[in-house]
Amino acid sequence: MTRDVVDNKSKDSVEVDPQEEYGDETVVVRAGPTGPGGDDEERIPDSLPVLPLREVVVFPGTVMPLRIERKRVQRLLDNALAGNRMVCAVPQRFSDMEHPKLDDLYRVGTACKILKLMRTDDGAETIIVHGICRVGLVSIAQEQPFLVADVQSRTDEITFTPEVEALMHSVRQNARRAIELSPNVPDEAIDVLESVPAPGGLADFLAANLSLELVLKQELLETFDVTDRLNKVNTAIARQVEVLEISQQIQTQVRHQMDESQREYYLREQLKAIQQELGQADNRNADVDRYKVRVAEAKMPEDVRKEADRELKRLGVIPQASPEYSNALDYLEWLCTLPWNTSTTDRLEITPAAKILNADHYGLDKVKKRILEFLAVRKLNPEGQGPILCFTGPPGVGKTSLGRSIARALGRKFIRMSLGGVHDEADIRGHRRTYIGAMPGRIIQEIRKAGSNNPVFMLDEVDKIGKDFRGDPAAALLEVLDPAQNATFTDHYLEVPFDLSNVMFIATANYTGAIPGPLWDRMEVIEISGYTEREKLQIARRYLVPRRLSETGLDKKQLKFDDEALRNIISQYTREAGVRGLERKIGAVCRSRAMALVSGKRRSGRVTARSLQKDLGHPTYESEIAAREASPGVATGLAFTPVGGEILFVEATRMPGNGRLKLTGQIGDVMRESAEAAYSIIRYRGSDWGINQKLLAASDYHIHVPAGAIPKDGPSAGVAMLTSLVSTLTDQPVDPRTGMTGEITLRGTVLPVGGIREKVLAGHRAGLKRILLPQRNIRDLEELPKDVRDDIEYVPIKSIDQLIRQVFPVVGKKIKRTTKAKTKKPKGKVAAKASRRASTSGRKKS
Repeated sequence: MTRDVVDNKSKDSVEVDPQEEYGDETVVVRAGPTGPGGDDEERIPDSLPVLPLREVVVFPGTVMPLRIERKRVQRLLDNALAGNRMVCAVPQRFSDMEHPKLDDLYRVGTACKILKLMRTDDGAETIIVHGICRVGLVSIAQEQPFLVADVQSRTDEITFTPEVEALMHSVRQNARRAIELSPNVPDEAIDVLESVPAPGGLADFLAANLSLELVLKQELLETFDVTDRLNKVNTAIARQVEVLEISQQIQTQVRHQMDESQREYYLREQLKAIQQELGQADNRNADVDRYKVRVAEAKMPEDVRKEADRELKRLGVIPQASPEYSNALDYLEWLCTLPWNTSTTDRLEITPAAKILNADHYGLDKVKKRILEFLAVRKLNPEGQGPILCFTGPPGVGKTSLGRSIARALGRKFIRMSLGGVHDEADIRGHRRTYIGAMPGRIIQEIRKAGSNNPVFMLDEVDKIGKDFRGDPAAALLEVLDPAQNATFTDHYLEVPFDLSNVMFIATANYTGAIPGPLWDRMEVIEISGYTEREKLQIARRYLVPRRLSETGLDKKQLKFDDEALRNIISQYTREAGVRGLERKIGAVCRSRAMALVSGKRRSGRVTARSLQKDLGHPTYESEIAAREASPGVATGLAFTPVGGEILFVEATRMPGNGRLKLTGQIGDVMRESAEAAYSIIRYRGSDWGINQKLLAASDYHIHVPAGAIPKDGPSAGVAMLTSLVSTLTDQPVDPRTGMTGEITLRGTVLPVGGIREKVLAGHRAGLKRILLPQRNIRDLEELPKDVRDDIEYVPIKSIDQLIRQVFPVVGKKIKRTTKAKTKKPKGKVAAKASRRASTSGRKKS
């Protein structure tokens, strides 16, 4: 129920209160007997002027104001006021129709009598009408200058029965409840409700005051059966009562919460007054005074200091009970604890730094040289920007521990942040303070933990950063790792710039292909390859054994490792590029001897090659090359993986068929294309190598790369695939101690490939004696240790003919040698011109 007589939405109708005054008269909403025979005893003419209404329905027995603005309707009023003052109020089907016709109007309206005409200051006219009874439009009697329709009046006919009385009682009860729940409805409405005796009048009175859509109200107007009309009105009122009760519950809850807040505020004010009487200081003022001192001591930059002062002023006016108070305290705490101007002093002496690096790590000469270069440049130019280094290499080669050694050599604090599996950009740049539980990103957090603005910051596993709907952390790192931008790095939480230009960032990665290009471009990449057996022996002797002895509780007198025992652990119990597995095996030996010592068993304090099997069991690995016998169709290839180099065997076989090629072993698209290129080369060059072309066309071929559960891809296996196919077709075995790598083209050229150092080290660990590699990769052998270069024979190959001659000496002799075609010598002037051209061409070529 609402206070308004009608939900008035159109320009032809207005809202009216039950006691709203118009001039010197008061318009009263009332209801009573309707139609002929009622209190009004109005006779309804057979034809009436039609008053079209927009978004409003006039019910019989009600008094309503209607605002008139259309000129055509104003002519209608002039005519009606001059006569019997009666009109037929009919709602329009569509409110945007300016001059509606019969089809644009509903067919049931209300015969009304105009009680009063009023004009406002803006020239608009408002009429007060009284609904008499329902009428139906029969036909149009006149269209100009306004509509006049033939009408037929309808009166309510009802027989009072117990059912009708019960229904009226239910309607009145629901209406009273709606009036009680509606705050804007006057109490007089209940008196009006009780004064309506007729069932039809009661239904019309309530329908006029319900907040319903036009279609629903028109449906009530067109419901001539009084009982049905009462039922529909009762249903609508019950629905509105339900809505009002839910609304009242919500308001009660809100009011209760407000009362609790006011009560808490009142008690806190009382507590504050009591504390003042007792001489205790105000906590808020104490917080403001304390942080004023801390802000002054933090030595912040000028723009940061202004932000801190602004937050201090804000803290002084925020109520302590507000959540914003604690947020402001947390923000000031972060600003005051960050090392804005606190830094450690670099140790820039080259010799002490070199001693620290050599004491912590064996080998890694290239990395150590780069660090010493940085120290030299820093000593000559202290204001220069630091480098962004990226150590790449297989796991266990010492990338992370090398960062610790660099920090120790420089005399700086060390920070390590693992980026593996990070998906949220906020981990780098923080959350905005508008979020609950917001905090700065990991960069700012770690800087605060370090307590200095120039630490060595290691970003570990940068190649394993994730990306999802929360953002791209790799993109957020672009600003961090750019020396031209990180001087003004802005965290979302702080919203003030923090200078990261003094931080020495070092990233680590296993596989460089997973690092985004823009991020890769900002870093200086230093490759750290796997260790040789000799290097692993030295690392185990100098670092791993002493560390494991100390962790186990043993000393050098109680347990010693022979070099031969360490070599056996390296070659027979581990197979890796780094030394993590080696350290675990050494720890297992130490634990075994510690248990024997504690249990009282007598065992020698020396670990030898013979006693090693008692501690570690049978050897886990053996030389893959030594275990293989030379057989046709098998070639030894070299591969490069994110965890170091590996050797792989390419197997090929032939069977009766029609020249089809099948590939298995989790081979990628690039590797599959290399196999197809090798097969095509054999088809058009096979006759040069003595291969029977008829046999080639009448056979199917299957190339398989073992370890089928491991995906493999890349172009460097093209040489090995070509060799395995030639071996199958010529029935010539390939020496298993010969490894090979290189990309082939359809023109018979062998192209260079990457990862030569890792591949050669893998071949050395596997026991290869000869390696065939592209001629343009020979310069990459300079990075290998001297013992590896001396143990293996390296054969450069430029074409597949050279490959065949090196791998298959018997087949190589059959390769046809092309001879220079004989040409006739030119005579006379032609000969002279040819001679001059030849000499000129020779000079240009030289």
